[in-house]
Amino acid sequence: MASLFSLSLLLLFLSFVTAAIDDSQFTFHEATIETIHLAFAQNRLTSRQLVHFYVDRVQTLNPSLRCVLELNPDALHQADEADRLRAAAGGDGTTLGHLHGIPVLLKDSIGTDDKLNTSAGSYALLGARVARDAFVVERLRSAGAVILGKASMSEWYSVRSFEMPSGWCARGGEGLNPYVKSGDPCGSSSGSAIAVAANMVAVSLGTETDGSIICPGDHNSVVGFKPTVGLTSRAGVIPLSPRQDSIGPICRSVSDAVHVLDAIVGFDPRDEATGEAAKFIPMGGYKQFLREDGLKGKRLGIVRKPFLDSFKGSTAASAFDQHLVTFWSNGATVVDNLEIENIGIILNPAQSGEMALLLAEFKHTLNEYLGGLSNSRVKSLAEVIAFNSNNPDLEKMEEYNQDGLIAAEMTNMLDEEVVEAERRMKQLSEEGFEKLMKENELDAMVTLGADAATVLAIGGYPALTVPAGYDDNGMPFGICFGGLKGSEAKLIETAYAFEQATRMRKPPLSYSTEFHYPHYQ
Repeated sequence: MASLFSLSLLLLFLSFVTAAIDDSQFTFHEATIETIHLAFAQNRLTSRQLVHFYVDRVQTLNPSLRCVLELNPDALHQADEADRLRAAAGGDGTTLGHLHGIPVLLKDSIGTDDKLNTSAGSYALLGARVARDAFVVERLRSAGAVILGKASMSEWYSVRSFEMPSGWCARGGEGLNPYVKSGDPCGSSSGSAIAVAANMVAVSLGTETDGSIICPGDHNSVVGFKPTVGLTSRAGVIPLSPRQDSIGPICRSVSDAVHVLDAIVGFDPRDEATGEAAKFIPMGGYKQFLREDGLKGKRLGIVRKPFLDSFKGSTAASAFDQHLVTFWSNGATVVDNLEIENIGIILNPAQSGEMALLLAEFKHTLNEYLGGLSNSRVKSLAEVIAFNSNNPDLEKMEEYNQDGLIAAEMTNMLDEEVVEAERRMKQLSEEGFEKLMKENELDAMVTLGADAATVLAIGGYPALTVPAGYDDNGMPFGICFGGLKGSEAKLIETAYAFEQATRMRKPPLSYSTEFHYPHYQ
């Protein structure tokens, strides 16, 4: 008996020691900006170790997930510099900014004046050099972020071909949803969302013209934040539509997305849209709106039709109704069963004119962008098409043609159809979404899934998607919060409070292997 008692005491003592050791180790899995900075401050982690971990994750998982096109060969050097500056500041990285030492993955259309390519997923732009960093990259570098690499995307924002699946590009192949192998990862910022979801990077940047942040966020169980058009500069980013393009964060939490947003917003003389949107940026930034009681007093408009049609009878539909109870129980007023005027036309890009206008804008703005590159094999959309035709094996033309690019090349900004499309979409937005918001005095529109992204895209409105659950097959779905221009503060309060009340995100089980920092030196 005595020996058994002694053995029990020994085992108990060892369990305490093990717990103490485990508590002192940093957990990379699902790490947030806050937990990373806490580990920095407690000398339990360095930026170099963090970069090592993410590089290892990319090298291990990317062959199957196909979400990262290339890693930055200077990432460790940037991490070492961040560590040096933190040590000089007394070890508290937050005094240097919330993104100091934090690795960030960029969509492959966001320009970097370094050793990385900026190719929109196409071989046509390999080796081409941009004149300078994109404005958002300048802001990230100023904030001390580590540029980890470039994420895959739907080639040329899915304009490459009307037949290719979302998340496919010639350089990377087709991205894989980390939750359901047969599930759509969605595009065009697919790689940014997949990498964050599978813990291959802390945070990422994507771009959206119509659904390209919201849909990947929704389908990969991460937070996607598409700001009001002009809140973030598009300068230095391969363009699609100056009317609808927006740069925004894709992260695992609302808090992380807000920290990234704070770092990248601001006026940029190279993008005139930022002049108008700068008035929306609050003193003190957006982190002040991360309030757990943010639902209190909010007036939320629920639009079911047609967004719930594809979810009828599913666990997602029942979960949505449960989430409405969460809104109400946390102090929000829920205005249910609202409808958007002309919603059928809005969601049909041929009827609304969106497709015609986007193709024309793409040709016009891309030609301008390509003309500003150096060492580029292509200087116009016509030359991109010719490159693809002359390199069928390289561009994998046997898989998907380039009918989208050819259709864009045939457009003209002065065509009557294109001019009329811009007027029609403005009218549809004013008589649809804006009317809904104003007449019902709403703080946010709430919908299930990602299809409402088009409603918000054509008018340049902000949107934020938060993980809301998983269907019977394990496929993620989110709730999308949309608001009028400049309503980011209300959306953050609403989305953050919902996230904190529900905490629905779960990491993909197939990619959840955990490691601790002593493995990385």
